Amino acid sequence: MTVVTTERLILRDWTDDPADLARIYDIYSRPDITRWLAVSPGLPMTDRAQAAERLRIWRDRHAADGGRYGTWAIEVRETGQVAGTVLLKPIPGVDEAVLTEQIETGWHLHPDSWGHGYATEAASAVLAREFAAGGPEVHALVSPGNEASMAVCRRLGMTHVGQRTDWYGGELLETFVVRAPDA
Repeated sequence: MTVVTTERLILRDWTDDPADLARIYDIYSRPDITRWLAVSPGLPMTDRAQAAERLRIWRDRHAADGGRYGTWAIEVRETGQVAGTVLLKPIPGVDEAVLTEQIETGWHLHPDSWGHGYATEAASAVLAREFAAGGPEVHALVSPGNEASMAVCRRLGMTHVGQRTDWYGGELLETFVVRAPDA
């Protein structure tokens, strides 16, 4: 299902199509990507079967969200290739079992899609969608040292509010926030 489109991108549900599963594995088996996702058990992937399990986790995580939140594929319109993932979801608290009321956006792109502005374009689209649905603000949580993601946050107009440890099991994260235009 298509969630939102932009000039160059289609943001859609990941599927269990073999091409999608292969791309999930290709992205999430790479240490240069997963090193920034320390709060995600089972990464980097070491077996292709883990892609189907990751897809199931994403589907289960968002099953009760009514489509408002998700972990979506970023498909490049011109080529049909999936550049990576964009997400919008409630942030897990310190204990990780209870979701907070704060909403997070994030992105994980394959290295062959870095430097094209896809992360900024995709995140901008999901931010606009969330604000149109009435969300007052959205956070981005970035591992210290991930300069590329912090640059995306700045391009999105997000404000750096320092390092925080009140989400994801207390992990120290650079925290950015952007408020709805009319908030």
